[in-house]
Amino acid sequence: MPSETDPGTHSRTDAATDGATHSGTDRIAQPWGERTPYGRDGDWPVRVDSYLAPGITAAAVDRWVPTASLLHSNGDAMDVAVVGGRIVGVRGRADDRVNRGRLGPKDLFGWQANHATDRLTTPLIRHRGRLVACDWDTALDRIAERTRHLLREHGPGSLGFYTSGQLFLEEYYTLAVIARAGLGTNHLDGNTRLCTATAAEALKETFGCDGQPASLTDVDHADVLALFGHNMAETQPVLWMRVLDRLAGPDPPRLVCVDPRPTPVARHATVHLAPRSGTNVALLNALLHEIVRTDRVDHAFVDAHTVGFDELAGRVADCTPEWAARVCDVPARDIGEAAELLGGAERLLSTVLQGVYQSHQATAAACQVNNLQLLRGMLGRPGCGVLQMNGQPTAENTRECGANGDLPGFRNWENASHVADLARVWNVDPSRVPHYAPSTPALQIFRYAEQGSIRMLWISGTNPAVSLPELHRVRAVLGREELFTVVQDLYPTETAQLADVVLPAATWAEKTGTFTNADRTVHLSEKAVEPPGEARSDLDILLDYARRMDFRDRDGRPLVGWHDPESAFEAWKECSRGRPCDHTGLTYERLRGAGGIQWPCTPQNPDGTERLYTDGITWAAPDDCETYGRDLVTGASVSETEYRALNPDGRAVLKAAEYVPPHETTTAEYPLQLNTGRTLYHFHTRTKTGRAPQLNAAAPEVWVELSAAEALRHGVAEGDLVEVTTPRGSVRGRLRVTGIRDGMVFLPFHYGYWDTPEGDRPGKDGGRAANETTVIDWDPVSKQPLFKTGAARLTLVERAHGAVSPAPTTTASAPADPRGVPPTTGGPSAVARRNTGTPRGERP
Repeated sequence: MPSETDPGTHSRTDAATDGATHSGTDRIAQPWGERTPYGRDGDWPVRVDSYLAPGITAAAVDRWVPTASLLHSNGDAMDVAVVGGRIVGVRGRADDRVNRGRLGPKDLFGWQANHATDRLTTPLIRHRGRLVACDWDTALDRIAERTRHLLREHGPGSLGFYTSGQLFLEEYYTLAVIARAGLGTNHLDGNTRLCTATAAEALKETFGCDGQPASLTDVDHADVLALFGHNMAETQPVLWMRVLDRLAGPDPPRLVCVDPRPTPVARHATVHLAPRSGTNVALLNALLHEIVRTDRVDHAFVDAHTVGFDELAGRVADCTPEWAARVCDVPARDIGEAAELLGGAERLLSTVLQGVYQSHQATAAACQVNNLQLLRGMLGRPGCGVLQMNGQPTAENTRECGANGDLPGFRNWENASHVADLARVWNVDPSRVPHYAPSTPALQIFRYAEQGSIRMLWISGTNPAVSLPELHRVRAVLGREELFTVVQDLYPTETAQLADVVLPAATWAEKTGTFTNADRTVHLSEKAVEPPGEARSDLDILLDYARRMDFRDRDGRPLVGWHDPESAFEAWKECSRGRPCDHTGLTYERLRGAGGIQWPCTPQNPDGTERLYTDGITWAAPDDCETYGRDLVTGASVSETEYRALNPDGRAVLKAAEYVPPHETTTAEYPLQLNTGRTLYHFHTRTKTGRAPQLNAAAPEVWVELSAAEALRHGVAEGDLVEVTTPRGSVRGRLRVTGIRDGMVFLPFHYGYWDTPEGDRPGKDGGRAANETTVIDWDPVSKQPLFKTGAARLTLVERAHGAVSPAPTTTASAPADPRGVPPTTGGPSAVARRNTGTPRGERP
């Protein structure tokens, strides 16, 4: 078994100073902490994790201010410790349904990024080629003036917005109103397009609307957990703690893991399938084939709640495990064993993440997981459901509020009554709401900027100069003189350095707002401290811009009629009324008292909704659905007429898809499949985690992963400096030899250039950002970029000569041969406390 259950040499026990029993653990060396075992259908025991700055004790804390994590989609509830107006640490919230007091490494140490010495503290404008400090009036007047000029000369299509998965609900909603009803542009998307668009699209294709069907608490009840491309241990470490505690308790669940890397999930799996990149649909079709062949189908459920069974059964009829084994390079017996587990489960919970979403045929594969749940009738009951997971912490909010590719409140842009209803909420004519086409996806927005039709691009809370594919091209777009670029962020990111105007933003714990996690839980995050310098909340910036633009509704009143976070939340509630994401039962006061609550939450249902679809499919009827759907292979739209004929009664749709090979395949010149992904210790483009000392020290530099057989074939060894090259560009890093499947090379995607001499691009030592190498290609349905399909070659730059790979040893990048590789530890500065009692003055 892996060592995370072993206290090892990094733990220590502190003297009890406040009536509770505390122990300390190096949470870099032991990311998931100690186990608190529990059995099936039991309550997950409380364990409160906390970390305070050196020299600070709990007794010295002035205030504990409630919030939740903004560094992953789990939404771990926590309190921020404040001393003298400054954040000094965090502790988990024992009474919250999401984490029961636990915190992951990013939760424990990430807050230190708020104190970074390079925080932006004043607006900046470009003058004679350089960014220089200015006041807010100068910066916002320049933006408003350019907006009015472009509206007058080129129309609303010349304006584009690219936002984040980091802002709060109130800010996304305000942005959506400004962009859609204020300016009239359809060019609005979030960087959630890079991580979550496929989750949303898969849910809409199957269930007619967005919203996760299952709950995180289904981990407590399931007997089989199937994780498809979901390295939960690194992307949602607290949820993985929940799984580990089930595995350590009586009646543990069995795990099915689909991942090409030897992740911690894979090491605990009953069956681990490591398919070739780009073959997920083939693998899933084979699993569905086995479910149908062995008649593990819940026919009563399928007949009552779905359409499309005959087409699906016909599509997978020839997709035998033997066929899939040839396509996926996975043993047929392992596929059969996985199908036995899935088919024999009494309560099956499936989760999906980037191994599916960022791969070839992303939406088609994600829909096949939905199909698996529907065929088995595993929906709407404890332990039964599917979580099409989010990558970003507030990704769900971009979808709810229409700050990505959807209209607010999960309304259908092709349904005239939905558009009219939204216009009623905003008190504007329906023609003011752009609905001539779906909202423009992110890569198309950048394409329009490259072509010159978008002339102003406002980027908030994201860093496309590192996170988008084919970076040399993105840098060229952002550097175009004809493009007026506004960047709203915390730090001088690679993107900010290319902007015309930079707006300093406040962040988590420096402002108030709500956000929704991956299982629809809404948390209120309260302002704990003042932001540095002149930095403002994103909401304040947007409200100021709206005032300067003087947007009006049809009665001449301000279109944006709210003035602070709570009034913005109340405005959003009216927009959500009667929709699947109904928030009308929530208030700031209720969230303060109850902690996280899941939507839909109404006055009639004040405690929220733990699971969707407990009484059948509710939002797929033609008059209600969020989309009429698309063909999963081509992306061609399904018309309203076709949808009404297919699904007149509003059931879940079993959408079939054939497997087609990836667009870019390996060749003699590029013999390796390129895979990119996350690591436990970093988030996004390392803007925050790179400024948290313990996290940065755990994974300070990009690395390259290769299997032992491939290393031998290429004549390279652990620690060698190697270069990964594709037709787009190259990256250099030290080699880590792991248990990754043969024929594949892996790069972590977090690393950019802000902490290098060049600042925003590669220097003399070559590329560092994985997206120098990735291709601009996207899923035809969700328009999500495909970061996990490409062909690459690897060459030796120099031998190790004593150098070691910076890859962590605690994660999927653990060395195949640990001899000579120093273990990843955090030392005394990474020791966090855990409390299994109830200290005085703290909530249970």
